[in-house]
Amino acid sequence: MRLVFSALIGSTLALLMASTAVIAAPQPSLTVYGEPAKYPAGFSHFAYANPNAPKGGSLRRSALEIGRYDHVMPYIDKGIGVSQIDGWVYSPLAQRSLDEPYTVYGLVAEKMERSDDGLSLRFYLNPKARFADGQPITAEDVRYSYDLLMTQGSLRYRTLFADVKHVEVEGPRQVRFDFSSNENRTLPLDVATLPVFPEHWWKTRDFANGGGYEAPLGSGPYQVSKVDSGNTISFKRDPNWWGKDLPVSRGLYNFDHLSLEYFGDTEVARQVLRGGAYDFNREFSATGYSIGYNGPALDDGRLQRAHLAKDAPQPAQGYVFNVQKPMFKDRRVRQALAMLWDFEWANRQMMRNLYIRQQSYFSNSPLAATQLPSAAELAILEPLRGQIPDEVFTQVFKAPTTDGTGMIRDKQLQALALLEQAGWKPDGDKLVNSEGEPLEFTFLNAQAGLERLLLPYKRNLAQIGITFNIRRIDSSQYVNRIMARDYDMIVTGFPVTTSPGMELYNYFGSAAAFDPGANNYIVLKDPAVDSLISGLVKATTQAQMLTYAHALDRVLQWNYLWIPNYYPPGTSAAWWNRFGRPAVEASNDEALETWWQVSSTPLTNEQMKAELIKRGQPGGAH
Repeated sequence: MRLVFSALIGSTLALLMASTAVIAAPQPSLTVYGEPAKYPAGFSHFAYANPNAPKGGSLRRSALEIGRYDHVMPYIDKGIGVSQIDGWVYSPLAQRSLDEPYTVYGLVAEKMERSDDGLSLRFYLNPKARFADGQPITAEDVRYSYDLLMTQGSLRYRTLFADVKHVEVEGPRQVRFDFSSNENRTLPLDVATLPVFPEHWWKTRDFANGGGYEAPLGSGPYQVSKVDSGNTISFKRDPNWWGKDLPVSRGLYNFDHLSLEYFGDTEVARQVLRGGAYDFNREFSATGYSIGYNGPALDDGRLQRAHLAKDAPQPAQGYVFNVQKPMFKDRRVRQALAMLWDFEWANRQMMRNLYIRQQSYFSNSPLAATQLPSAAELAILEPLRGQIPDEVFTQVFKAPTTDGTGMIRDKQLQALALLEQAGWKPDGDKLVNSEGEPLEFTFLNAQAGLERLLLPYKRNLAQIGITFNIRRIDSSQYVNRIMARDYDMIVTGFPVTTSPGMELYNYFGSAAAFDPGANNYIVLKDPAVDSLISGLVKATTQAQMLTYAHALDRVLQWNYLWIPNYYPPGTSAAWWNRFGRPAVEASNDEALETWWQVSSTPLTNEQMKAELIKRGQPGGAH
């Protein structure tokens, strides 16, 4: 009996030791590959935040979305929600820093514990964490939030969290996520950015439809104070917010009042800003940024115009082909059409040579393929030979260039040769295929001002017998058409991060091609691309991830899936000059949450400089 008992004790101790061996110590931060975080435990504040920034005042900005919002919550695929609810109203388990590739620091969760085998992640919730009604945030709320997003939320959550196997509540403030695989290196950080919803509030409301226009009960630094049915939404700072003194929050969320203004037209948004009705506009039009704000206010500094976050990876923007359309099936057709958009002329004539031509799907980042493939890349690409363009192996991609004069006869002749190879031949003043059908396609547009860039392209196409239609529709129709993939060509962008992961399936994965909630606007179904995304997601080191990113980029480039546009040297923005900004800018974002009010009315450059000196608040831009 004694022998059996001793054996059981030994066995139990061995199991306990084994269990302990695979669990790392709880940490206040997480990085993708386990590398040290920029900010050590006990740091006081992010470098891009001013911990002495005064609280008070207001900031009114234009929304990132074009069109009216039709519900408040941004976590579903239907219609338009309010994106800033995420972060302003709902705090995540951990906060992402804005000056690192991908690192998160505890917020609702004060500590995080990743197992050494990468198969689980445990969160220890901050005992101070509260919802706005005073009720504590519990581990049950975390599990409820995950279940809610996975069953009623956007497709991107089901894609992002596909490898989460189980969520276990281990105590009132302790919850563990178990993973079915340890191959997705960004999954722990993605899980850590999960917003936490109050179960006691949402269980009686319609989350699946975005909660309507009701102000939601949150846990963040702001509460919704007023909802104006799709036009404006206002927020009020909670002076007693439980997280205000945490290192991730110090120097942020300085305005007492914030509001978002929604516009169905970017030109209208620009003109309303110039009229002084709101404070800050993120400009998406190169032409608008270049000349749309000119005037006395810009000359004396009352109106500011600048490119912010210049080191940030730039969204990949282009005119994308719906490659499921018959006329775009042949890569040679897409290549020919890409030759005929004259960026150099447009940049010189319309955009004051301010912009940089898009070459990559990962512009302004280390992920861009800018050199010939390395030996490591070739080892990845070689098994795909025959499924991917041959140029991938021997050439560095470069978008077609012109001399900027507007005369592109050489490009038109090259395009005609490619089109002839693809079966399109002249018939009168049209190009037709073997069945006599003309080469014709339509650009679906919901933006004012874009036609200015498209009309010269239309002329270039017409000169060699291609009919290019431009159809302008309202934003609600546009959203419906996009979700149904009912278009030939549109302009769109792909967000770029220096630590990409599962979200790439949403933009380029075959499973997302026809999903109305996904952003695969190319409607791409390519097993080779799926394979490269899988390799990137499963990478175990940053070097390996970069190798897969370069391989993926060059395969996308050489498939001519879009006509690459351009990007600015930073985030294009215009604002009225009444704000202070930290001396150190966030490298990955404009970080308006770090700004503060200096004056209730716009100041000239000289007035702002004097005011900041008087207050002892030297702002980074003044």
